[in-house]
Amino acid sequence: MSKQVNQKSFLRTIILVSTFGGLLFGYDTGVINGALPYMSESDQLGLNSFTSGLVTSSLLFGAAFGAVFGGRLADYNGRRKSILYLAVLFFIATLGCTLAPNVTVMVIFRFLLGLAVGGASVTVPAFLAEMSPAESRGRMVTQNELMIVSGQLLAFTFNAIIGNTMSDSSDVWRYMLAIASLPAVFLFFGMIKVPESPRWLVSKGKNQHALNVLHKIRAEKRAKSELAEIEAAFAEESGNQKATFKDLAVPWVRRIVFLGIGIAIVQQITGVNSIMYYGTEILKDAGFQTEAALIGNIANGVISVLATFVGIWLLGKVGRRPMLITGLIGTTSALLLIGVFSLMLEGSAALPYVVLALTVTFLAFQQGAISPVTWLMLSEIFPLRLRGLGMGVTVFCLWIVNFLIGLTFPVLLDNVGLSTTFFVFVVLGLAAIAFVKKYLPETRGLTLEQLEHNFRTYADRGAQHYANEVDVKQVDVPQVNVQLK
Repeated sequence: MSKQVNQKSFLRTIILVSTFGGLLFGYDTGVINGALPYMSESDQLGLNSFTSGLVTSSLLFGAAFGAVFGGRLADYNGRRKSILYLAVLFFIATLGCTLAPNVTVMVIFRFLLGLAVGGASVTVPAFLAEMSPAESRGRMVTQNELMIVSGQLLAFTFNAIIGNTMSDSSDVWRYMLAIASLPAVFLFFGMIKVPESPRWLVSKGKNQHALNVLHKIRAEKRAKSELAEIEAAFAEESGNQKATFKDLAVPWVRRIVFLGIGIAIVQQITGVNSIMYYGTEILKDAGFQTEAALIGNIANGVISVLATFVGIWLLGKVGRRPMLITGLIGTTSALLLIGVFSLMLEGSAALPYVVLALTVTFLAFQQGAISPVTWLMLSEIFPLRLRGLGMGVTVFCLWIVNFLIGLTFPVLLDNVGLSTTFFVFVVLGLAAIAFVKKYLPETRGLTLEQLEHNFRTYADRGAQHYANEVDVKQVDVPQVNVQLK
């Protein structure tokens, strides 16, 4: 019994340590929210609306490439070693951003930080999935999502504390950024004691080493049976030809890629990251002072964490399509109300509180419905052999759209104002709802094999339906002509 307890305890330690990669992901994407106002006032940086967007979005541009290459490096070096390398990159890039003397150096190190964020976004979930028992894999992998939003909440909280206690310092933003170096150190030293993924070890022919790792986190009989399953799965995969980009051009696969990219774009054009990255600026524009905006922004972080719990629970209860459409209607309505009230209450003392209440409402729908469905469906729709490549392409597109929104949002806010900027997102939200209603299939309740079969036969069903329509017309037309005569 004590051995079993130790195995479970060691597995929990592995999950806690590795999900610090998710925590860093969240902190580094959220910290800029509170640091930007002080960067704009800094003599060394002196950001305007364009350079604010550049500093923010350079991380997202780096993350796009980090996501693409991170998975391949993890396949080559191993999950554990890749996470160790990412921890070092997190630390170096964080120090580079903290000590940046000008915008150019800041953008370079934010890009490098983005490589680490993108790498962590694909490597950590893969590592968690391969270390977790099958029956609790979903719960353990989603802990990384919770760590991401928790990292953002920590960033908002530290921003508020530092901004309200050290607002007189010209280097206040440097302290905000520097904090991210601490979890990077914890991640590095923690991963030194964490074993490699058994799945990766088998792929490199280190089967005995894999069994030794499984003995540390599974019961003895289970460890042996799981090793046999891994060996059988690897032998089957070895017989398959490696997926290439040419495979994505096959008509039925092309439809899946279209849907995957569409889902990724839908998640981003809601404008969620305009609030996660520029929430403080939005609240300042609505009428809060910087220090009050930093405190108010904590509410956005809290609701993101709570809504993620709700979203994970809803996934087992509700269909993907209705959940996504409901979320999109909620976010679009919240943005529409922000735009309307920004016009109606301009200059009013009530406006900042109304905007804060509506951003919290927006995030409840986004993190409680749209984001969980997005990541789940992206992992569901691709067939096994193409899953890594297909997700790499779609996640790359997700980060690129994220980059474009991060770059243009402050420029829009500066040039057309709060209300018009959010009306733009309302139009995009309506387009997203139309896309989901017209194209997105329901995937809940179907096995991955059934989904693959449905996608494979979709074109054939469409061709048959068209043929039936033609046959009907060929029969009907002569009858009409007879009646007319």
